[in-house]
Amino acid sequence: MPYRLLADAVLVLHVLLVVFVVFGLLLIFIGGTRGWGWVRNPRFRIAHAITMGIVVLQVWLGKICPLTTLEMVLREKAGDAVYEGGFIAHWLGKVLYYDLPLWVFALAYTLFGVIVTVSWFVVRPDFKPGKET
Repeated sequence: MPYRLLADAVLVLHVLLVVFVVFGLLLIFIGGTRGWGWVRNPRFRIAHAITMGIVVLQVWLGKICPLTTLEMVLREKAGDAVYEGGFIAHWLGKVLYYDLPLWVFALAYTLFGVIVTVSWFVVRPDFKPGKET
């Protein structure tokens, strides 16, 4: 079984979810000021809020993301080195060269979650029937 390929696929999925959450929030605020209707789409907004909510809940419960766990299991089966801790803590730390304690990431995720919540009031989703943009 191509465990390394599967681990890489999980990593790509994980990165795409991070991009969705981070850039999705940025686009919600930009689109709200520019009149982009799609940023008010309930499906998009609910998916965005649930994704961020799961991240915040995981960190509050002290759990590592299941995608991180799956990637590490697959890398181990492939004979690759694995890392400890969470996906963001590991890869963001590598990119920025910071070795930060878990509470810093918990605080960052929580604050980001608060901003996602605020976005619901600043750029309201449009739940009108038949209105899909």
